[in-house]
This record gives sequence, C-alpha cells and structure tokens, in this order.
Amino acid sequence: MFDNDDVSLFYEEQGSGFPVLLIAPGGMRSSVGFWQGTPWNPIEHLSGDYRVIAMDQRNAGLSSGPISGSDGWHTYRDDQLALLDHLEVDRFHVAGMCIGGPYIMGLIEAAPERVASAVVFQTIGLDDNREAFHEMFDDWAKDLKGSHPHLSDDDWLSFRANMYDGDEFLFNVGEDFVSAVQTPLLVLLGKDLYHPESSSRELARLAPNATLVEEWIPSAHHDGAKGAVASFLAEHTP
Repeated sequence: MFDNDDVSLFYEEQGSGFPVLLIAPGGMRSSVGFWQGTPWNPIEHLSGDYRVIAMDQRNAGLSSGPISGSDGWHTYRDDQLALLDHLEVDRFHVAGMCIGGPYIMGLIEAAPERVASAVVFQTIGLDDNREAFHEMFDDWAKDLKGSHPHLSDDDWLSFRANMYDGDEFLFNVGEDFVSAVQTPLLVLLGKDLYHPESSSRELARLAPNATLVEEWIPSAHHDGAKGAVASFLAEHTP
C-alpha cells in the first residue's frame, strides 16, 4: 500500500527493467484483478522484460480515498503520478485498457516528458453511449454511498458529470489535443458499447505517432498482438 495523505493505493510490482505502469479495465472499479479476465494478461506477458507496476485506482479494489463533487479525471491522474513518484519512477511506458485510454491521455497531458510510449487497449469513448457510462458510474457509487454519508446527491452527480458529461470523444481530451500528441501510441481496436470502434480509430487517426492494431482479441490473433506490443515497447524503451 502507498499512503498519500488520506488516499491509500494498492499496487503490485513484478519484473525488473524499464517501468511499465498498467491501468486495468473495469471502469470505475479499475483494479489489478481485472487483468485476469482479459484476452491476455500483460502482467504475465511483460514482467519478463520490464518492471511492471499494476495498481488499483482510488476507491476500487483495495484502494481507498475521499470523494467530493469536484473529483474528476485529474483526481486519478494525480494518484497515478504520486505513486510513480513514490516508487522513484521518472520516465515510464503506460499500458491501459478500457478506462485506461482517457487515463493515459491525462498522463500525457500532464507529464508528456515522462511518458516514453503508451499502449491503449480498446479505449472507452463517447459514441451514443453516454447513458451506459452514467449507469456504470451509478452502480459503482451505490456501493460507496454508505461509507461517504456526508456527500449529497448533487455531489455524486457533479463527480459523474466531471467524468462522463464532456463532449470530447475520450471524455477528458479532444481532437485538438490528440492531434498534437507526439508520444508514440499503439492502439488496439475496441468493438463494443463501452469501447466503441470509432474512438480507437479516431485516436489512431489523429495522433501523429500512432499505430492501430485491428485484430487482437480472437485467440488466433493473440500471438501477433503480443508480438506487436513487445516490439513497440522495445522500440521506444530508452
């Protein structure tokens, strides 16, 4: 556990070498255990060559912290950077699935000089699906309201709006920002309600140094996708 004021962040480390921060799927419940249910587990795949740092996000898994109506994407970004500072990690790769897409963009926006490269597995994104994200947030919040009785309904709604009511296609960053990102990106295509194909394709189209991997989830494509990720990270490791 890393205790940072009143925030406690659970994390795991495996392997050695250049650091890779892993941001798990699971939406607001993003935590290390979700990697066990992914098509292939990057903790197992990458820890032979890298120092893999996997974490539970605030108020997910074993991590905890305060909640307020002013919370948003920046809250989680600051947690992620604080953990890396605690571990004395300066530059790093970051790989994230699902909600990891916007988190990665937030890290690049805040500290572009620290992110050597990023692997974006089926990012979430906005495409006629906002209500699905509202429902996902509300389901997560329902489990926490009893332990945060000081929060009003308006506080929860404000927090939810900060996360999912923006008009940007990745919620926290828009087209102009992505078009200026110089960080190398490897984008693995999403194809469902929460991870619309349009968001992955737009991210890969706009970012100047992005490569799109279209087939990676079916088992027949696992070896090729793993190889693409391994080659990409090796190419961009300082």
